[in-house]
Amino acid sequence: MRISQADTDDIGNLARLLWRDTLHEEPTRQSVDAFAVDLAQWWAAHHHTHAAFVARLRGTEIVGMAWVALLPRVPRPGATSRLSADIQSVFVIPEHRGQGIGSALVQAAAEHATRLGSLRTTVNSSRRAVPVYERLGFESSRQLLQWPARQ
Repeated sequence: MRISQADTDDIGNLARLLWRDTLHEEPTRQSVDAFAVDLAQWWAAHHHTHAAFVARLRGTEIVGMAWVALLPRVPRPGATSRLSADIQSVFVIPEHRGQGIGSALVQAAAEHATRLGSLRTTVNSSRRAVPVYERLGFESSRQLLQWPARQ
């Protein structure tokens, strides 16, 4: 397995993984190819704040991904360049789960954020994945709260 930072050549594969990951959430009428066009446009506008990491087993076959969003924080006296990060859209194709691929992807994304100067890296996890993130060193925080979307 090889973990690397994705580039624009990977957009089609990333779109397929994102499309596949969200099928259980809500049915879509958009084809994966149409979504790939949308993702390419989105990434062109957000490449400076979002990075994707991919896991390849053989050649160009991508079996997993993890994204990291980088958010500039309000400067403080003596610290004008502050950054936070959020791990997002971690997905491994089901038949390749349980092999450490997701952990390796999250590790790569978190290390990337740290290298860029992130003061903290967060993740919004499913209950099932919490132990995985804890094994990687993530800790729960009573200070990190969220405002739920109300409709």
